[in-house]
Amino acid sequence: MSIQKTCRVELDSITKGVSENFDFKFNGESCFTAPRMEKPQDEFSIGLIVGPSGSGKSTLLSEFGAEAACVWEKDKAIVSHFADVNTAQEKLSAVGFNSIPAWFRPFHVLSTGEQFRVNLARRIKDGAVIDEFTSVVDRSVAKSCAHAVRRYVTKNRLKSLVFASCHYDIIEWLQPDWVFDTAKGEYLPRGYLQRPTINLECVPCGVEAWAAFREHHYLTADINKSAKFWLCFWDGILVGFASAIAFPSGTIKKAMREHRTVVLPDYQGLGIGVRLSDAIAEIYVSQGYRYFSKTAHPRMGEYRNNSERWKPTSKNMRSRSEKEAASISKWVVRRVIAYSHEYIGEKPFSLFD
Repeated sequence: MSIQKTCRVELDSITKGVSENFDFKFNGESCFTAPRMEKPQDEFSIGLIVGPSGSGKSTLLSEFGAEAACVWEKDKAIVSHFADVNTAQEKLSAVGFNSIPAWFRPFHVLSTGEQFRVNLARRIKDGAVIDEFTSVVDRSVAKSCAHAVRRYVTKNRLKSLVFASCHYDIIEWLQPDWVFDTAKGEYLPRGYLQRPTINLECVPCGVEAWAAFREHHYLTADINKSAKFWLCFWDGILVGFASAIAFPSGTIKKAMREHRTVVLPDYQGLGIGVRLSDAIAEIYVSQGYRYFSKTAHPRMGEYRNNSERWKPTSKNMRSRSEKEAASISKWVVRRVIAYSHEYIGEKPFSLFD
């Protein structure tokens, strides 16, 4: 169904001249057709209005509310625009923006994809209205962000968020509760809402591969050249890097520990980092090694706290002193929680589940 709408603009010398050049009769009134949509009556978490440009998406979206404006101060870091530390960490991770060094940069120096994510981070809440969702970013960014948003909304039980987008490829990643297609003027069937499988491949590499990832690691750009290194590919596309090093212990024999795990920013938010970390751990455990890891990254640490494949060590969830934290990271200058685990791989392991 559709509805006819009209709007008026001021007649001036330019509108008159252009209309005469194209022999187009114009009296200041424009008419256009907008789709009609029956708003869902049942409670929902995410709704999506999708369709080509000019098909009436924004008109329909306005019936759910107005998109919140975001103002970014030029001399303030991204994280400083949130209410508190916990909110900043949670909201930025919610949109798959997990490149910690970039959190401390001002908005105007971020890439287009990063700006899209941080704007979304400030807007996401109950009843949020988001127009042009993923319209200005690479499709890999779009998919990872859509997946991260759905995970956050589900975890926090948010309600009544409505997105509008011209891209159909995000539907299976966002997994909305309903989808209205403005091109067809109807709701799409639930079959669109199944998230695809992510197939990853790990390949051994040399230390020179670190150059493409060093600036994206949340602690330091340094790396131990005696470590073992891997590249991670998603359907042939380079997405991540991992390394492991001998575990320095006088009591534990034949042990390794995680050294660096990095996922490129465009692919953060899909869970690739934790899967990659698990894969390297499984390689060593299957060879008879014990495998340990320590991290200050909340996303990685909480994943392991809740995973059957990892068990906490006696040092898990302990605070690092300011001096210790500063010595390992140019980004961390306060007391931080250190997550410490050993990989045990109790359940059957797969890169793809």
